[in-house]
Amino acid sequence: VKRIEKYGAFVGLLPGKDALLHISQISKNRIEKVEDVLKIGDTIEVKITEIDKQGRVNASHRALEE
Repeated sequence: VKRIEKYGAFVGLLPGKDALLHISQISKNRIEKVEDVLKIGDTIEVKITEIDKQGRVNASHRALEE
């Protein structure tokens, strides 16, 4: 985990490439605040769910729990 925002966390995939892990995709359980579950420096396994036309990457940990 490289950065935490109100709406989710940015996780590093490769040098210079991060993915957005939206708060709704962190866990199948409801999360009030990202900081309650993740902190900067944490390692979390994610699944890439989308790469948009601008090259922005979206990821999900929730998809791995189901």
